[in-house]
Amino acid sequence: MNAPPEHRNEHSPADRPARLAVGVVGAGRVGPALAAALRLAGHRPVAVSGVSDASVRRAAALLPDVPLLPPAEVLARAELVLLTVPDDALPGLVEGLAETGAIRPGQLLVHTSGRYGTAVLDPARRAGALPLALHPAMTFTGTAVDVQRLAGCSFGVTAPDELRLAAEALVIEMGGEPEWIDEEARPLYHAALALGANHLVTLVAQSLELLSQAGVAHPDRMLGPLLGAALDNALRSGDAALTGPVARGDAGTVAAHVAELRKHAPGTVAGYLAMARTTADRALAHGLLKPELAQDLLGVLAEGESR
Repeated sequence: MNAPPEHRNEHSPADRPARLAVGVVGAGRVGPALAAALRLAGHRPVAVSGVSDASVRRAAALLPDVPLLPPAEVLARAELVLLTVPDDALPGLVEGLAETGAIRPGQLLVHTSGRYGTAVLDPARRAGALPLALHPAMTFTGTAVDVQRLAGCSFGVTAPDELRLAAEALVIEMGGEPEWIDEEARPLYHAALALGANHLVTLVAQSLELLSQAGVAHPDRMLGPLLGAALDNALRSGDAALTGPVARGDAGTVAAHVAELRKHAPGTVAGYLAMARTTADRALAHGLLKPELAQDLLGVLAEGESR
């Protein structure tokens, strides 16, 4: 396909011949951004479907002048179709499109679900479609910044052997890096990403709220350098990067934390205790938490969980 991502923006799309006609079914945060990235690589977005006001706004911002159409009409116009709907909606969508005859033989059908591989596209495959699962391992905002963030983003890719080169090329054209995931490993792969990214947002939001309650004027400024360093250390060193009262075995400090959280933010206690126990287990297994200190610490956590 086209040149590597580092060279893909040397010329405007108008300077290059159009490649594939691209359609998007589901104008959430992901689909319009991927279609915009494909446009930068010389492909031609031709139609997008979306229902909510937010979807319409996203499509207009990221894919200006691309018509908003029903899903069947999107498929009628496109050679490459991005199915970017929520995971639970994907099987029914694929079955419905296949049953209504909307899918054409030879049409590339790409879904972006992390949970599913290509088996979920079997109804479309039987109708002659070429199935690909391309999941960008990135959190999306629904704005133009997402297109820039695709540079260097890993994609979890699952595809039939005969479509491996096509899958790789599409990911590279969007600026990403393909990472091959076996069909049966997709749910575990997705669980790993959700554990790290989705729960991280919850933890950071709770930390921001608690710092505000403690009187910190700019909690984001305080957390930014700390969390950035913690993430960098964790990616570099794994469990060896563990620090803090749990890893040190400071049972008294942990008890004080639990007491304060019960007083000021009781909704955070269960999460704190669960993460503290997991951290203690990992620190103990990796020799960071001394066994003689672990007993008192685990006792504090057990007492907190029993209340």
